Parts: sequence; structure tokens; C-alpha cells
Amino acid sequence: MSEISSNRSDEVPISFGKRSLRERLQEFPWWFVALILIAVAVYYNIATKTSYREAFEFIRAGLSITITTTLSAFVIALFIGLITGLGRITNNVFFRNLATLYVEFVRGVPMLVLIFFIALVAVPAVVGGLNALGVWMTSMGMAFLGTPLQALENKGIDMNIRAIVALSVTYGAFLAEIFRAGIQSISKGQMEAARSQGMSFWQAMYYIILPQAIRNVLPALGNDFVAMLKDSSLVSVLAVRDITQVARLYAGRSFRFDEAYTTLAVMYLSMTIILSLAVKYMERRYRKNER
Repeated sequence: MSEISSNRSDEVPISFGKRSLRERLQEFPWWFVALILIAVAVYYNIATKTSYREAFEFIRAGLSITITTTLSAFVIALFIGLITGLGRITNNVFFRNLATLYVEFVRGVPMLVLIFFIALVAVPAVVGGLNALGVWMTSMGMAFLGTPLQALENKGIDMNIRAIVALSVTYGAFLAEIFRAGIQSISKGQMEAARSQGMSFWQAMYYIILPQAIRNVLPALGNDFVAMLKDSSLVSVLAVRDITQVARLYAGRSFRFDEAYTTLAVMYLSMTIILSLAVKYMERRYRKNER
């Protein structure tokens, strides 16, 4: 009897390698299928109905503005975010507090208000400052530099440029926190080891810490790029002719609000789905490389 009980205690529970059909159905991304079906239904209407096709042809004219604005602003925001993220962790009291002030200010003000403020208040103020600098440089005998600065005019700065500046400054604060978290995720021992080998702080940061930190935050940066694409619709308040502004113009002219805004929504949905799939693919590759 004791022998039987000992044999039973040594038995290993049987684990099934394959999941049941019910488990697979429960884990299947039905929400994604629903999104695809919605997009397919709208594009079918675009292909078969004249009103939807006219709306699509009119709205897609702003697609290039949306894409170029998003790409340009994100590249600038990456640079701002990296510099600010480094400023957030530096031992220099001035730069650390300056970076923190910038981040907290941007995070404490609604994005739409920031877009108005940067485009209509900050940009003119910078132009005025450059004009004053140009006058001073000209008076100091540096007319070759001062004259172009004096010639700058606020009305000469296109709203597209203002929109790019507004988006990049706004998202620079969010990316700064991502970079800061990525840098702080690297163990302090690596910095200490690099410094013990004779590297300066910035050499260690450039060659050792940043390559690892950037690799860690790539998925988060991808998600913020998708978010910026959606938030780029806010620049339509500056009369930038992106797809949102063009859709508003079409709806106001034709009174076809259903066709205009349904088409607009699905165009954004299509772009965000494609970018989200690219981000998920990047995350899987990253996890695979880690293993």
C-alpha cells in the first residue's frame, strides 16, 4: 500500500500543449476584426457611392500636409525630448530645473491651448526678439547678420511652420519623460564602470547608456508617434489644410456631414491601425532579440 502511494506521489501532472478551441476564441482579437470590417464598409461606400467618393477625393488632398506635419514635428520633438530628458537627470541645478519647468508647464496646459499659445503668442515673441537682436547686431557693425534678422516678419511665417513648432514643442515634453525613464532604467553600475575606465559623463552617456536606453523606449516612442498623428488634427484650428481642415471645408460647403466626417474618421483609423501594427511588430522583434 505504501508503495502504491509513493508511486502516485511521484506522478507528474499531464499538461496539454494545445489550447482548446474555446480558449482560442476567447483570446481572439474580435475588436480588431470589427475595426477592419468598419473600414472595409466605409471604403466600399467610397468605391460604390458617388457622395462618399467625392468626399474622399476632396479630403485626401490634405493627406500630404497631415503626414509631413506629423513626421517633421516628431523628428524635432525627438531632439527636444532627448535634450530635455538629459536635463531632467543632470546634476546641474539650473538645467534640471529649467527642463522640469518646461515639462510641467506643457503637461499642465491643454494641448489645444498650447497650440494657440505657441503659434500666436510664442512665435511672434521670438520674431520680435530676433528683430531686436538684428538691430543690435547692425549697430555693432555686423550688418551681414543683423539685416536678415531685422527683415523677419511675423506674417511671413506660414501657419504650417507654426503648427509643426507647436506640435514638436508640446510632444517634446512627453518624449522627455520617456527618455528620462529609459535612461534611469539602465543600472547605475554601467555608468560607474564606464567612468572607472576613464570616460567622462557625456562619453559614457553617448557610448554606453543612450544606445541601451533608446532601444528600451522604442515601443513607447512608436506609440507616441501614433498619438501625434491623431493629435495633428488639432492644427486645423490654425487653418492648416490637413485632412481635418479639408473635411470641415467640404462639410461646410456641401452640407454632407455624414460622408465628410465618416470618411475622415476612417482615414485616421486606417493610418493608426497600420502604424499600431508596425509598433507591435517592432515590440515582438525586440522581445525576440532579448530572448
